[in-house]
Amino acid sequence: MSDVRHVLVLPDRDAAEEVAQALGERFGVREEPRVVRDALAGEDDAEDAQWLVLLRDEEERLDATVLDEFAGEWEGWREEP
Repeated sequence: MSDVRHVLVLPDRDAAEEVAQALGERFGVREEPRVVRDALAGEDDAEDAQWLVLLRDEEERLDATVLDEFAGEWEGWREEP
């Protein structure tokens, strides 16, 4: 079993939470993804933050390109961990 991870970057908390929920519905993800706030370097304002959805894919079932397109539906993208 490998330790494949995907990181989806979203513009706000609402989008990140929607993506985390939709991952289970659309892709049958069993383990609940983690939603994490990522403050941008040098920014003190809470509004200037990205939200990450961290997803383990131990069975390597999820295609990186498909996840990138999926995150794009919420104006986000997939980033290499």
